Amino acid sequence: MRQMEFKMERRGLLKEGERVTVTEGVLPSNYYYIIDPSLAMSGNYPFRDRLLAREGTVTKIIENERGFYVMVEFEE
Repeated sequence: MRQMEFKMERRGLLKEGERVTVTEGVLPSNYYYIIDPSLAMSGNYPFRDRLLAREGTVTKIIENERGFYVMVEFEE
């Protein structure tokens, strides 16, 4: 299992336990991931840490002074 954190801009776009799919984006030296359809975005990951799975489950939604964060668990 692998957990990743995604930044979500508004409350209520996702719920705990929900199955999600992600799209991979490529930068010159990193990958990034977006929960479809553009609900939340990950940080940048080096090529060696590329995500192999494309479906996961939302395990936790965190709200703090910086915004909303979604934890997603993937089976790899």
